[in-house]
Amino acid sequence: MAFTLPALPYAFNALEPHIDARTMEIHHGKHHNGYVTNLNNAVAGTDAEKLSVEEICKNISKYPVAVRNNGGGHYNHTQFWTAMAPNAGGAPSGKVADAINSAFGSFDEFKTKFGAAAGSRFGSGWAWLIKDSSGKLAITSTPNQDNPLMDVAEVKGTPIVGLDVWEHAYYLNYQNRRPDYVTAWWNVVNWNEIAKRMG
Repeated sequence: MAFTLPALPYAFNALEPHIDARTMEIHHGKHHNGYVTNLNNAVAGTDAEKLSVEEICKNISKYPVAVRNNGGGHYNHTQFWTAMAPNAGGAPSGKVADAINSAFGSFDEFKTKFGAAAGSRFGSGWAWLIKDSSGKLAITSTPNQDNPLMDVAEVKGTPIVGLDVWEHAYYLNYQNRRPDYVTAWWNVVNWNEIAKRMG
């Protein structure tokens, strides 16, 4: 098998009350695991078996839709789990805070704009903080399991953090209240991991 499901770096209930254990268990064990299984099936016997999921995403237009959907699903969820942590959240500090303040004016303004990207994504998708080709921070969103690494993305860049706004990420606890889920998510953002990704 070319790709494997990464273990969660914390217990299923570690992000409660913001994200409940049952949602985490289903999201990781069923949804993400399904993307890994389907990606392996889609690349079996092809050169893509030897590539990283990042390399596949960067050239996604060369691959069938099953690779796009499941490769994106695997990449997106892998970054999602580690961008969260128990006893995290709050406001960033140091270079992350400086970069956000420089790009968006303030952390509150960044949260507002990021929340708007998450809230206005029609149907299923992701909201992203990315570094664009010039090294500047930007906010974007993608449909389905697309991401800003993909050569088909409307706005391309290096993902710093992505927020899953598919209903399976929040429906058990928040039903149709996506904005409440987005608000709660800020309490589990792992700023230490974000700082590493910013480089």
